[in-house]
Amino acid sequence: MHDDRSIVEDRLRRVLTERVRPAVYGATEPLALERWEAPGEPVPVAEGLAAEYGPAAVGDRWGPAWGTTWFRVTGRVPAAWAGRTVEAVLDLGFDRQLPGFQCEGLVYRADGEAVKALNPHNAWVRVGAPVEGGEEVEWYVEAASNPILVGQSPTREGDRLTASDEPLYRLTRMELAVFEPEVWELAQDLEVVGGLMTQLSTGDARRFELLRAVERCLDALDLADVPGSAGRARGALAGVLAAPANASAHRVSAVGHAHIDSAWLWPLRETVRKVARTSSNVVHLMDDHPEFVFAMSQAQQLAWIKEHRPEVFARVKEKVASGQFVPVGGMWVESDTNMVGGEAMARQFLYGKKFFLDEFGIETKEVWLPDSFGYTAAMPQLVKLSGSEWFLTQKISWSRTNKFPHHTFWWEGIDGTRVFTHFPPIDTYNSDLGGAELAHAARNYQEKGRGTRSLAPFGWGDGGGGPTREMLARARRLGDLEGSPRVTIERPSAFFAAARAEYPDAPVWAGELYLELHRGTYTSQAKTKQGNRHSESLLREAELWAATAASTVPGFCYPYEELERVWKTVLLHQFHDILPGSSIAWVHREARETYARVRAELTELVSAAQAALAGPGEEPVVFNAAPHARRGVPAGGAALAPPPASAPVTAAERDGGGYVLTNGLLRVEVDERGLVVSAYDLTAGREAIAPGLAGNLLQIHPDFPNMWDAWDVDHFYRHNVTDLVGVDELDLAESTDERAVVTVARSFGDAGSTVRQRLALRAGAKVIDIDTEVDWRETEKFLKAAFPLDVKADRSASETQFGHVYRATHTNTSWEAAKFEICAHRWVQVEEPGWGAAVVNDSTYGHDVTRDVRADGGQTTTVRLSLLRAPRYPDPETDHGHHRLRYALAPGATVADAVREGHRINLPERTVTGGRAVEPLVSVAGDQVIVEAVKLAEDRGGDIVVRLYESGGGRATTTLTASVPVAEVVETDLLERPLADAPKRAFSPEGALELTLRPFQILTLRLTPRG
Repeated sequence: MHDDRSIVEDRLRRVLTERVRPAVYGATEPLALERWEAPGEPVPVAEGLAAEYGPAAVGDRWGPAWGTTWFRVTGRVPAAWAGRTVEAVLDLGFDRQLPGFQCEGLVYRADGEAVKALNPHNAWVRVGAPVEGGEEVEWYVEAASNPILVGQSPTREGDRLTASDEPLYRLTRMELAVFEPEVWELAQDLEVVGGLMTQLSTGDARRFELLRAVERCLDALDLADVPGSAGRARGALAGVLAAPANASAHRVSAVGHAHIDSAWLWPLRETVRKVARTSSNVVHLMDDHPEFVFAMSQAQQLAWIKEHRPEVFARVKEKVASGQFVPVGGMWVESDTNMVGGEAMARQFLYGKKFFLDEFGIETKEVWLPDSFGYTAAMPQLVKLSGSEWFLTQKISWSRTNKFPHHTFWWEGIDGTRVFTHFPPIDTYNSDLGGAELAHAARNYQEKGRGTRSLAPFGWGDGGGGPTREMLARARRLGDLEGSPRVTIERPSAFFAAARAEYPDAPVWAGELYLELHRGTYTSQAKTKQGNRHSESLLREAELWAATAASTVPGFCYPYEELERVWKTVLLHQFHDILPGSSIAWVHREARETYARVRAELTELVSAAQAALAGPGEEPVVFNAAPHARRGVPAGGAALAPPPASAPVTAAERDGGGYVLTNGLLRVEVDERGLVVSAYDLTAGREAIAPGLAGNLLQIHPDFPNMWDAWDVDHFYRHNVTDLVGVDELDLAESTDERAVVTVARSFGDAGSTVRQRLALRAGAKVIDIDTEVDWRETEKFLKAAFPLDVKADRSASETQFGHVYRATHTNTSWEAAKFEICAHRWVQVEEPGWGAAVVNDSTYGHDVTRDVRADGGQTTTVRLSLLRAPRYPDPETDHGHHRLRYALAPGATVADAVREGHRINLPERTVTGGRAVEPLVSVAGDQVIVEAVKLAEDRGGDIVVRLYESGGGRATTTLTASVPVAEVVETDLLERPLADAPKRAFSPEGALELTLRPFQILTLRLTPRG
């Protein structure tokens, strides 16, 4: 019997491949073909249509990397084909194994209207069904010759500046053909029956029933006349295709989708075209299939269609109105969630949901992040505050160490908020609805006996064209079929509502959804990450000072348009293959250029607002954008030059070499190697550096992961390490009452890398500032900065959005051991009862925290920052060049101290000339509640929006005051809409508002000025 099954399966495979699928198209007629090469970047459609075309033929090579070739195809339907269904088959030279990662095309009519895209699994255009015969055909194809970059080999093709000019593709087929509907239907029948048959167990009677039906079908098929015998062959399958599913069959909600990375192995400009092609395909398919539902996330992508292809956007709007095209996600892009700052994450929802509301009148409820590389524990509260109800992820299926224990669950964030979450057991967001994938979903589903439903996003992604008519055919056959899960095409909201109704007491997962893979994305492409962090800080400053000036300085206008445009630019670059550093060289080259422009524009906005606030005069006015007062300057305000700190800094030579720096709070010893061998907390009488060890120790590891170069750091990198202790130069560069600075220079590596550091102790500061400049020329190396601390810490605290998360420093379980590389924002803090220390930074995200027992019986907890990497794929020169990275050690720091010092290093004071101090527009009492953002409301009515959060993880009571009279205060969601269940609030006659916040609660208040 086993041999019999194998024979039938092999027979089916060959007949489908060599007879049935080729017979879908019968008689053919070649199309006339011409071509035009667009110079440089893509041109507007009108220019492509009006170009001067030259001769071309099937078999021609075309398309240098990143080029665009326009083809004109013309022909006439033969009169003899009257009454038949006719299609054009336009094969640009596709590789069917790589949809979305190669050449693509978009077909236009002569008037410039987009028809549909051409992709490996979708290379047809319908002429008529039926045709009359004699119809003239004229189409234009905008063909993009994107290079195939999938793999792990270093390549120079990832930037048009370094790519070759050799043509990459060869035209394969350009002809009219008679489409044989019955043969096509037979192919779909056989694929479904055969796919289901191979997935059923060898002891399942249904498997043998299907096998015998396939055998009868193939016996009935005349291989010399497939079209003539297709109906008879289908009849042999009708009975097994009509058998209904078991009552207990798993239920799959199939949602059309086309996951499109906003940049990855192609630049942003190509994504603009990818989304236009896919959307054209989707609306074209909807015309013929009213049951088809398609979900599209990322407001940015729809905004691109609106801007660049308004006629496609008009069709999308029609289908949104009909309910077939479903906006989901509610975010500007499918962003990374590990590294995006708190306020930026709030703006992802603000601008994403606002776009969907403004353009379609749609309030999205699903947060749709299938492919991001792990999910912050701050997300559930943000989801709820955005007005969303559900969360979907897929990427956790990629974890390599531990299998996530749930597919439907309640996800609890750091503040206690829970959001209903689904993790599709089909383990892909690009399903083809084939038998293997659906069977895997049913077997893999971990809620059996409690829930019965899962969601399956189906369609070719990344420019592969989205769902196909073949996928819809499978869904129809699998709607109620014995042996298979029941498949229903429906909206995501329908799935979530049904799943929650049947399983309201789903299990709870508390904390982050840590991806046990792709940990290198916390570090790769340091300049992209630095551009993001600095842009977030500058946006905070620009909004704060502009809102303050607009509310207090007559005639000052808040720059609404400029800030929204810059915010959207920054949000776009937080996409989960840009900010994580996993895109091609072109993407990151452009990102560096974009961040430079953003920095210049925001600096200008900050300067204009500060000049208006400081007024005329020649006095130095110091502005403090941080949420904590410092050096006599109020948080969110400005003061005339503050007085110097009471205790001066002293510097002296150290016995044995190096220097000793003191300021009354800290005594720091830098030895002859330029390493920090002592950081003594004078107020606590406690040494921070573990005995016999040294802080600010730069270490290099080999970095060659098993795969996914830019994405991954594998644990075995730690097996080899080189400490950078050689010194080229060691000097006391500065010694004043205000500051002492030690400089150290080193060279390392065979490629001639160098590093120069400035170690500074400031008056009145309880931190050691380290300013590091690296000329990084290494390849496949990993640079860390280590701080071995004399602390016994069972856990570390790492800043995340609107709070912090704790992670174990031990490896008791495989879950803890898998977190050998972690993400933190501005700080990592470790402590034992009574004393701790923190490491803060201005642009680093990757860290690791380990602990060891020393010979003296004490424990050392080592905090390391991951500074630079040098993977070769997909950008062979990742991180090469000059970098400036700033970080600091804060001995004796509590979590509150870490929060303060993290803001300090990211929001330095700015000094301008003027004549007056600036009272903060809003302020809060104490340090536990943080003012995250101060801005004017999006509706441009002049209201002030203040976003606060509790930073310590405990209950907090504070007083909010405003420097302008407030007529009304309303608690809002992230879109600045009143929350219906919020308590009534009002300022006292003295201008104070008493507030109580839960642990890590985010509170957004909208203040309406009086008058």
